[in-house]
Amino acid sequence: MRFLLLTGMSGAGKTAALRYLEDMGAFCVDNLPPTMIVRFMENFESVQTGNTVTALSVDARSHDFFDTHAITRLLLEIQSLGFHVETVFLEASDDVLVSRYKESRREHPLANERVTLTEAISKERELLQPLRETANYLIDTTNLRPKALQKKLEEIMHVGEETGTGPQPMRLEVMSFGFKRGLPKSADLVFDVRFLPNPFYIPELCRHSGMDADVRDFVMDNEVTQAFMGRITDLLDFLIPHYQEEGKRRMVIAIGCTGGAHRSVAITEAIGKHLQEAGYQTRITHRDVDIEQAHWKTGAEMD
Repeated sequence: MRFLLLTGMSGAGKTAALRYLEDMGAFCVDNLPPTMIVRFMENFESVQTGNTVTALSVDARSHDFFDTHAITRLLLEIQSLGFHVETVFLEASDDVLVSRYKESRREHPLANERVTLTEAISKERELLQPLRETANYLIDTTNLRPKALQKKLEEIMHVGEETGTGPQPMRLEVMSFGFKRGLPKSADLVFDVRFLPNPFYIPELCRHSGMDADVRDFVMDNEVTQAFMGRITDLLDFLIPHYQEEGKRRMVIAIGCTGGAHRSVAITEAIGKHLQEAGYQTRITHRDVDIEQAHWKTGAEMD
């Protein structure tokens, strides 16, 4: 039996995530009191439900859970009993969370007549930090569409299916993004490639992305790009094993240009391929390409 502990910021999409997981065949429990988690796991293993994955949603409604020592004690107890538990943490930017609450007209679980919505979000982020730091999977839904969230959860559900061994000690994600839409909150390492020649100013390239051969060749054939690639791959080859030795289980490497459609995409594809060839479990994602391509249909956006 594989258990997923689904948690994160209120308003970040846990309800939708739980619904998607249920559609994928997981047995889902919402807002289970933390004191009952271990007992639930012990009893559930003896029940034949046909489900191989159980998702438990825990959030700020369970105030007693979000104490650093309580979290540590619970996770240690779960591990000592031999249960395989992975934490999926959902988050979003403060501005997006405020906007979502205003649209839904729902009350934040930590807000009241003395605590404003903004203060409640800030308090919750602080309370959840220990869980965020130890999470197996970190999903930032700030700019994430429902289908993209569903795809990420599908990938999590399928981890370890063939071997039954669960996730590998280190999982890498190489992500392209545009600085004009902000830094990815999930990034561990951020590299700025706006110093490279920009295909946006080449008429025949501006409406193509870094996944197209003509843009990729324009970016990668440049001498500066080739020198940069040699240095960044050497750096990552050096850093990643040391992060592994320190017990890090996941790493997001973010590559940014202005819009996130040309230079960062080509570089991300190249770095991702290098890491895959080096034997790392690596996922390549492009945060802003779809957004940029939608803008191209209505008017030029600068990369």
